[in-house]
Amino acid sequence: HVQLVESGGGSVQAGGSLRLSCAASAYSLSRYCIGWFRQALGKEREELATVSGNGDATYAPSVKGRFTISKDNANDTLYLEMNSLKPEDTGMYFCAGRNIRSCATHLPFRYWGQGTQVTVS
Repeated sequence: HVQLVESGGGSVQAGGSLRLSCAASAYSLSRYCIGWFRQALGKEREELATVSGNGDATYAPSVKGRFTISKDNANDTLYLEMNSLKPEDTGMYFCAGRNIRSCATHLPFRYWGQGTQVTVS
């Protein structure tokens, strides 16, 4: 069955950088839309960045220019490079995948990882 496992979270000072990883099993990143989400304490989950099976990336305004989503199709691993981190970037970060190639849809993300915590102070 499909598994998504995030790693790379931690504590960092404002202005610093972190790189998150999401390792997928039984799920091909070259075929499907996958993305990163964040949920801060007491707030709704926010979609941060997505990348389609074709490699087309989109970003939320709150992270555009600071975060970069990328993927290694050969190893089915998704990344999120986060620079110029701010305290408001603090939260649990999740990767999630759809069952279709395109990200230009309102269809829900079907598969979710367990999350990795990022704390910016």
